[in-house]
Amino acid sequence: MIRNALEPWHLVVLLVVCLVVFGSKKLPDMARSLGKSARILKAESRAMRGEDDRGSR
Repeated sequence: MIRNALEPWHLVVLLVVCLVVFGSKKLPDMARSLGKSARILKAESRAMRGEDDRGSR
């Protein structure tokens, strides 16, 4: 039942709903801020892993 849960037309409907709700001018800004947040999270997780490796020696 869940095997083919996400089909291409689901993504199209989701994109249209996001476009209607947020507007075409806000979507690039939202994507940009999401990318920055992902980069920050990745950098912080690498830093935490590095501190754990140094602390265990």
